[in-house]
Amino acid sequence: MLDKKIAYIRTSDLLADSRAIIENARNYAYAAVNVALVQRNWLLGKRIAEEELNSDGRAQYGEQVIATLARQLTELYGKSLDASNLYKFCAFYKAFPILDSLRPKSGNILSWTHYRILLQVNDSTIRQWYLDEAASQTWSSRTLQRNVSSQYYQRLLLSQQKDDVKTEMQQMTSPLQDRLEFIKNPIVAEFLGISQNNDFTESKLETAILDNIQKFLMELGKGYAFAARQQHIQTEKEDYFIDLVFYNYILKCFVLVDLKTSKITHQDVGQMDMYIRMYDSLKRTDGDNPTLGIILCADTDSDIARFSVMHGNEQLFASKYILYLPTEEQLRAEIETQKRFFLEQHEGKQSH
Repeated sequence: MLDKKIAYIRTSDLLADSRAIIENARNYAYAAVNVALVQRNWLLGKRIAEEELNSDGRAQYGEQVIATLARQLTELYGKSLDASNLYKFCAFYKAFPILDSLRPKSGNILSWTHYRILLQVNDSTIRQWYLDEAASQTWSSRTLQRNVSSQYYQRLLLSQQKDDVKTEMQQMTSPLQDRLEFIKNPIVAEFLGISQNNDFTESKLETAILDNIQKFLMELGKGYAFAARQQHIQTEKEDYFIDLVFYNYILKCFVLVDLKTSKITHQDVGQMDMYIRMYDSLKRTDGDNPTLGIILCADTDSDIARFSVMHGNEQLFASKYILYLPTEEQLRAEIETQKRFFLEQHEGKQSH
């Protein structure tokens, strides 16, 4: 049975045959995991929708049911089954009420992330077009998201030069095609009951710098308690990961740390502002002060550290926060030290 599923054509090239076996096995595993995950979410959505029928139109009853179920499921299986996702599962079932309709004509498998993006498209005809194109053209979920956000279907429909539009899209989305996308997906990892391997998302240098910054802040003796590493935050369109999260019990606030290995851009600052807003909204309690962000840049030419607070909290930062924070110079020095140690160790290994 397994030989039929994970097949290859034997040649005289051992390496080529071995690679074929490994690639086919990966494809089989990818298909199996995604089919199971999509079916699970569809069935959960169907069951929740059936329960909603008992509410007799009472919206409050439906909200209470989902809130209770989400609390119970997250305790048992993890955060990917929180209330916001249960609502998505229900919307998923309502958008695709026939399970067989989830099988694209091309036979290629789409992931749950693909379907979550498709739910952003309200028109059922356009949504089906994106589904068929994503499957037949093997779009990654990031490619699908970009095409939905940029209204690729509408632009293609209106254009007199359709080939030019297609070529431009392929050029723009080529960097977004990631063959290991499904391995990196934290939802898949949680579904399988395994912890995510950060080796797929961080370089060794980034890991070394973050390890050092984590220890550095903890050893300051100024109230830092470690909370999370690679904290997963999910919006309607994207998955984000905050490198380090602390809670300072003296300042009574969360401290978010994000590392960049290239020059800091306005987008990086905007992303940190988004993290701060989300933490203030989702994690901050009545007794907590506003969340603080630290953006670190380990650029080739110059290391940078910047503090980020939302508008209106500048006075609090200047009067209180700054007393319990390392200076930008201290943070830059820690980054530079770790880069130097890492480089020396790397060169030492190469010389042996």
